[in-house]
Amino acid sequence: MLDKLELQSGFTRRWLLDSPMMVRDEEIAASYDVLHRFDTFVGQVDKTHLDTVLFKLQGLKDIRTTIKNLHNQAVLDDIELFEVKHLAILATDVNKLLMQHDMDGVVEIPTLDEVISILDPDGMKIATFYIYDSYCAQLKDLRVQMRQHPEQQDDLLLQASELEESVRKDLSNQLHPFAAAIEQAQLALARIDVNLAKVMQMRQMGLSFPVLSSDGVTRYEAMFHPQVKEALAQHGRDFQPVDITFGEQPTLITGANMGGKTVVLKSLTLCQLLFQFGFGIPAASAQIAVKDEIYFCIGDEQSVEKGLSSFAAEMKNIDAVIKASRENKIIMALIDEPARTTNPTEGAALVSALLLVLADKGMSLVMTTHYDIEPGRARCLRVKGFENGSMDYRLVEVQDGEVPHEALNIAQSLGIDSEWINTARNLLETCPQ
Repeated sequence: MLDKLELQSGFTRRWLLDSPMMVRDEEIAASYDVLHRFDTFVGQVDKTHLDTVLFKLQGLKDIRTTIKNLHNQAVLDDIELFEVKHLAILATDVNKLLMQHDMDGVVEIPTLDEVISILDPDGMKIATFYIYDSYCAQLKDLRVQMRQHPEQQDDLLLQASELEESVRKDLSNQLHPFAAAIEQAQLALARIDVNLAKVMQMRQMGLSFPVLSSDGVTRYEAMFHPQVKEALAQHGRDFQPVDITFGEQPTLITGANMGGKTVVLKSLTLCQLLFQFGFGIPAASAQIAVKDEIYFCIGDEQSVEKGLSSFAAEMKNIDAVIKASRENKIIMALIDEPARTTNPTEGAALVSALLLVLADKGMSLVMTTHYDIEPGRARCLRVKGFENGSMDYRLVEVQDGEVPHEALNIAQSLGIDSEWINTARNLLETCPQ
């Protein structure tokens, strides 16, 4: 989703990647209020005006080192003074463009008119910097002499350099009080860049605005995985969206291989992260509960460096979930087919025990399995399954955790060797256990 986000500035991307996940309802609600305003702006403004704003944002540079020097009351060099002037003019221009469409104050941009006046004494409003003659009459006279008396160039140049350094020191002293405002302006422009990119991503990918859940229950209608949907579309196929609801009661998802169980978990994890970073959600509608921490346990995490087998690595990850569940935190855990790499008897016991251990921890647990187990207090969902020669990926509620036996039908639909499939059928008929 980050790769598909059309940000205008490299600084914005770095700032976004460094941003922490939001964990407070109020903060998330406020971020979506701002995103709604930008969505209205993009929907109403003409393309030329929007392109102008986007083009301006391409000029946003990472000047955090310069701002740090300002905070430390250092003397800025010419490049640093240029960076400050460029940012001040950029922030002022973008603010004016947004104000034309009642967007002033949506993202607060500090007024930097005084900064521009300090660095643009001739009022040219050009984002370049030079030690202008206007700063010092004596310096102006020296420069005239340098042009008129080239034979005195070395001596005059030394005097001019000393005066220029004095001007830099004076300008830096004037700018020091604006360090915080300049820093706020840089971050405000990054926020504008992010919000415009999020809105355009929502419109391009068919994402929706979520609603904060007030009862701890998360609900999705027509949830989809953008990457899988895009991959299917390239082959002329459609992604079948999924409806799912879950709260603090464990949810167990069963179904045959190739039934989309893993994609459901990946989609749920993605949606939760997108929500807590203020993005659009890949679903027709979404009502989402905020979590303090999100755990996603999936796949083969065998590690040669750590000396861990697949089973050991998986057990370590799930153990971290159990430990976290005993802390005073609101947790969401998504676990894909735990204990799949061990023998079926012990694997089923481990899955059943995990449901029992986590059932009373007040956490949101969604787990898939291919084992037939007693679900205990878990709510059971099953992929609808293989019907009429094709897979129906919708989730239906069932009363037990029994896994449908569809592997042979699916293998046959894939064109797998018929002798192999028929031999397996015969073995099942003679040894149904």
